Amino acid sequence: MLLCLNAGFINAAGFLAFSVLTTNVTGHAALFAVNVMAANWRMARMVALWVFLFFMGAFTSAMLIDRTGRNKPQAYALPIIIILLVLTLVMLRGDTFDHSIGLTEAFAGSLLFAMGAQNAMVSMISGSVVRTTHLTGMITDLGVDLSQVFLKSVVDKTLKRRLLLRSTIVAFFLFGGMLGAWLFMRYEFWSFLVPIVLLLITLFYDFSRTRLRLIARRISHASSPAKS
Repeated sequence: MLLCLNAGFINAAGFLAFSVLTTNVTGHAALFAVNVMAANWRMARMVALWVFLFFMGAFTSAMLIDRTGRNKPQAYALPIIIILLVLTLVMLRGDTFDHSIGLTEAFAGSLLFAMGAQNAMVSMISGSVVRTTHLTGMITDLGVDLSQVFLKSVVDKTLKRRLLLRSTIVAFFLFGGMLGAWLFMRYEFWSFLVPIVLLLITLFYDFSRTRLRLIARRISHASSPAKS
């Protein structure tokens, strides 16, 4: 939920800041095709760079997680730290944006890189079930699941869990988008402090959850001889 809120926020705030949807690779692919056919090579090159940076964000995140080890507590910390650095840079240097092509490429591209990293991270955590940076597949799956509700006389627990998960993802992405738009119109680039805080909470939660599990296991092992 935190990362869905984060993606919706960055998508809306990034659009207001740079006039670019920073989580919408499908739309960028169509935009690339249109510009190629119109022989607008400058714009086509810029859009291709954005798609490549999203890809590189996903690639980098997956490499870091796999090299560290998916089951290790610190595995998902590295991609989150990279995203934090990108957002901090945008927050502190965003006021230098002058609508030039070069800075549009740089700022929008950095956010696309960050969202690619987040999307890959969540995909690996969920076993390719959840995507937090776009809603196309999630709304499609939600429609499929809702059709099953109308067709089945009894709705099983698995279907209920899927409906709850997908509805939550859609709701938090939309809420994040509204929050991002509202705050950016008032505080401009300082509004990016909100997704930075959300990522810090996510990072702290991941470490604290892992530590609590280790403590619980130690207590369980320590108490087992006493029981015997």
